Amino acid sequence: MPQYSTTKRKFFILLLLSVFTGVTGEAQIVTRVQPKWWFGESVAANLNYFRGTTQVLNDNLTVPTAFHKGQGVRPYASLLTEYRPNKVVGGMLNIAFDNRGGSFDGVIAPCNCPATLSTNISYITVEPSLRIAPFSSAFYIFAGPTLNFNISRSFTYTQLRQPDTKSDWSNIQSTTISGQAGAGIDIPISARTSATQMTLSPFASFQTDFGHEPRSVETWAFYTIRAGIALKVGTGKRSIPPAAKATADAPVAIAPIPAAAPIIIMEKDVQFSVRAPKIVPLSRQVKETFPLRNSVFFDMGSADIPKRYVLLSPTAAISFKEEQLQEAQPANLRRGRSSRQLAVYYNILNIMGDRMRANPQASIVLTGASDKNPSEGKLMAENTKQYLVSSFGIDPSRITTEGRDKPVIASEQPGATRELALLKEGDRRVDITSISPELTTQVGGSGSPFLRPVQIMAMQEDPLDSHVILTADGASELLNSWSVDVTDERGIVQHYGPYTRDQESIPGKTILGSNIQGNYKIVMAGETKSGHSITKESSVSLMRTDDPKQQGLRYSILFDFDRSRTIASYEKFLTDVVTPLISENGTVIIHGHTDVIGEEKYNLNLSRDRATGAQQILERALTAAGKKGVKFETYGFGKDASMAPFENNLPEERFYNRTVIIDIIPGK
Repeated sequence: MPQYSTTKRKFFILLLLSVFTGVTGEAQIVTRVQPKWWFGESVAANLNYFRGTTQVLNDNLTVPTAFHKGQGVRPYASLLTEYRPNKVVGGMLNIAFDNRGGSFDGVIAPCNCPATLSTNISYITVEPSLRIAPFSSAFYIFAGPTLNFNISRSFTYTQLRQPDTKSDWSNIQSTTISGQAGAGIDIPISARTSATQMTLSPFASFQTDFGHEPRSVETWAFYTIRAGIALKVGTGKRSIPPAAKATADAPVAIAPIPAAAPIIIMEKDVQFSVRAPKIVPLSRQVKETFPLRNSVFFDMGSADIPKRYVLLSPTAAISFKEEQLQEAQPANLRRGRSSRQLAVYYNILNIMGDRMRANPQASIVLTGASDKNPSEGKLMAENTKQYLVSSFGIDPSRITTEGRDKPVIASEQPGATRELALLKEGDRRVDITSISPELTTQVGGSGSPFLRPVQIMAMQEDPLDSHVILTADGASELLNSWSVDVTDERGIVQHYGPYTRDQESIPGKTILGSNIQGNYKIVMAGETKSGHSITKESSVSLMRTDDPKQQGLRYSILFDFDRSRTIASYEKFLTDVVTPLISENGTVIIHGHTDVIGEEKYNLNLSRDRATGAQQILERALTAAGKKGVKFETYGFGKDASMAPFENNLPEERFYNRTVIIDIIPGK
């Protein structure tokens, strides 16, 4: 018993030292994300101590001299879970491999022969514990029962002049219930405001021998002192780290702050930047390769072709030519895409009639889709076919019709619950497909469903590269709102905002007003979600220009709703068609957009990823072609309605908003 008492005294000294560490650590109070649930694993060394008596090892072996004391170091490993509803009280659960093996002290047999006995007895252990952090600090203590399931019962007995015996103990209890108590300290290894927190946690514990007699015979028992380390991971809500507060136990000296200096407390630094053109173009003539969406969208409850589509009488259809749509029209475009492009799209059936009339060998398939009503989908396709036959005189045998309850590429997916009305509108349509190259284009690779694009000319008002782009990275997460004051050299202030998104834009001509040029200071002011104020400053220089001779090119890539198809699918089109049109020292402006369906942050990231992917493909192709000096400006606007190329009222507008637009401006 003296060794047992000495060991316990050592353990409690260790426990007191850990308590002292926890108390002194309390002086450094740090505001940190506090997850409620933690998961991880631990490894430790078991310092096992044997006591009692054992002599009958199993039914076949009774040794001549009894063994009493012993000890050994064996491994311990666990998977752990912790629940911490507050800073003081919580719970722990370890599921562990627990090796309680060791070697008994050697004895002398009656033949004056030394004898030894060792064992690797092991358990799968379930250890629920109450966890208490008595000082609301990183230091904690824990205690609870242990439920032990035996998985290994081997021993090795040696005696001089006798063969070694390796066998299993008899009368091993398959299940035992005991207890433990211990202490540990959580050492953070992740940033204070990170949503995912990680800690390294050294710990020590004592496993009592009460209830842990491994056998139902004799008096052999063991207790254990365990020392190890755990890695824990938890996810919580990102929070604002408050200023450190002085406590009575550990006062904190605070340097005096001048009365005039404002104190700014931030959750996380918001990175503010401004991209501004030195030259602000007021307009630009644009030659656009406009993609023709291969769908006619039908109104809910009607199988008739909607009146917004241009339907011609047989007499008017005779004189219709696709080239008529390519002529310049009044500059009624918002950033070059709206009424002008929809006027082309709403002639989709007339364009198809003209192309089929000019290519008598071409054929098409019309696939109508109506939710849970394939027969109505078939009727929609038949009505579309009838128009092409009656107005353009297309042979009916060249047009095949089908009916479905969902399009081949549907917007509404199984299990969807949000914004179903908008998704269903997008799925109520007739899709036009063809294998005739005179009708289709290979944009997007082999088998692209999109029809051959239409070339149109337009005067683009207020082009994107004339905008001042304001980026407050992190604002949507950290700020309630933000705004900017733009001050010119005369002290005249223009106020814009409030904003809540990470990125906004102001037309350069709006800032200039009637001025030809100007230098401006831009001050961003925001309010954090904790009610504190922040300010950031930048400056820009703007100059107005109007060069009617400058002509740009525009290409667009369309995406189906939330498709996994990446921008890489369009690499051949971007490499073979778009890249040759980019001149050295030119500028390429790439902007990604989505429709209004879905989460704002998801759509923003999706549009940025697609736009960045397009830039990377073009950069590789330009390098391979030996072209130099090309400048890229790449943006992702998500579902930002103020920057969207189309409205979002109709399904065709939403489909056209799922796009990456590439504007090419030649170098001077």
